[in-house]
Amino acid sequence: MKNAITGASLLVTLSLVMLSAPVFSISALAAPAQLLGRDSKQDKTRLLTGKVLDAGDNPLPNAVVYLTNTHTRSVKTYIVGPDGTYRFPALQPSIDYEVYAQYDNRKSGTKTVSQFDDRPQVYITLKVSAK
Repeated sequence: MKNAITGASLLVTLSLVMLSAPVFSISALAAPAQLLGRDSKQDKTRLLTGKVLDAGDNPLPNAVVYLTNTHTRSVKTYIVGPDGTYRFPALQPSIDYEVYAQYDNRKSGTKTVSQFDDRPQVYITLKVSAK
């Protein structure tokens, strides 16, 4: 009989301890992103800027710059202004992009913006050679 009472009181005590113990969720136990080497603002986008120039380093106004997302193969275009500059904001840092320019049926070489390049701003000069 004594064992039954001791067992019952032990069961009641354990139940009370479990009910009063704090409950932790998985998110509460997860380490902050900063401790894991990641900033919580890691989801930043990238900015690609540059100039389209001819062989003599002169800007080529009205050149068209093509930016290809290598994951989806979608293409964005930008028509440069009088100073030859272009700008592609809000690029995903985890995707490779290919960029080239075209002017008067001539094309520059294709450059790559690599996902392994961790710069938030990338500047690429695109040279269109004369034929």
